[in-house]
Amino acid sequence: MKHQKKGRGLSLPADRRLAVIRNLMRSLVIHQAITTTEAKAKEVQRHVESLVTVARPGTVHARRVAMSALPDASVVNILVHEIAPKFSNRPGGYTRLTRVGLRQGDGAQLARLEFVTVES
Repeated sequence: MKHQKKGRGLSLPADRRLAVIRNLMRSLVIHQAITTTEAKAKEVQRHVESLVTVARPGTVHARRVAMSALPDASVVNILVHEIAPKFSNRPGGYTRLTRVGLRQGDGAQLARLEFVTVES
């Protein structure tokens, strides 16, 4: 039974799953968009949305919480100084998930995850 269990297993042990999610979150913050399987994109979207919400105030506490999720100071700087201020007036929905087709090798559904553009 799956009581009180959130998220997707991604057919990986917990330590590898966390590493995959962190790496995808890091790539999304650096490149502003990633293309991966739909299941991974949906899982990363959950984590990134909450991370942006936490980083919006730009306080020391916000930076420390972001560092616990993304242990890379340069990536946290990008998140706090460039990405989070764009969404200061937006109550949520910072990312967009678009299906882009099937992967050639195994037919897995691919999706593009990107930050939405904010009108000034």
